[in-house]
Amino acid sequence: MTKKERFEGILAWFGENMPVAETELHYRSPYELLVAVMLSAQCTDKRVNIVTPALFAALPTVEAMAQASQEEILALIKSISYPNSKAEHLSKMAQRVVQTFGGSIPATREELMTLPGVGRKTANVILAVLYNQPTMAVDTHVFRVSERIGLTTRAKTPLDTELTLVRYIPPELIPKAHHWLILHGRYVCLARSPKCSSCGITSWCRYAQKNNLTTNK
Repeated sequence: MTKKERFEGILAWFGENMPVAETELHYRSPYELLVAVMLSAQCTDKRVNIVTPALFAALPTVEAMAQASQEEILALIKSISYPNSKAEHLSKMAQRVVQTFGGSIPATREELMTLPGVGRKTANVILAVLYNQPTMAVDTHVFRVSERIGLTTRAKTPLDTELTLVRYIPPELIPKAHHWLILHGRYVCLARSPKCSSCGITSWCRYAQKNNLTTNK
């Protein structure tokens, strides 16, 4: 099986069986999405969604967060992983958005990555979810699943994975494919015990074929 055939088969299956694939983070505005994505680093979306209602009630706008002290922000996110560094990043991010971008969340990767606490992965999420741009955010799920099922081969860095995925995935599918891979890794292709018996892509999956786990779905 060629890499092109593997991509086509997997994407076609997801397109038919998971036509709706969206972020599981709860948000109502670009500001809320950026904050939620920043909080989700090395933390579950479920935990973030528990914390953000009170956070956004107290700090409903980027201007409000820019005016808040790091201590105030920390008190609202203390159950999130790495709360001290995230409180600092959120404070400085909000101040820069207000001072440099007039309170609007930037719409380019280059501008987003000038914000404290915002790296390439976070910027790519914002661009894909908010602006439907063909950017592929590579988190731990995407990195692991892409390698296991054979979309990438011995990728050493998230950037290696990103560049391979955007090369083979049609641009119009990239924003949704990001969520396909995340959700597949979160609920089916688990790190330690992948649920191959209930997986629909085993016919194209390198791991399933190598271990004779093809279910022919």
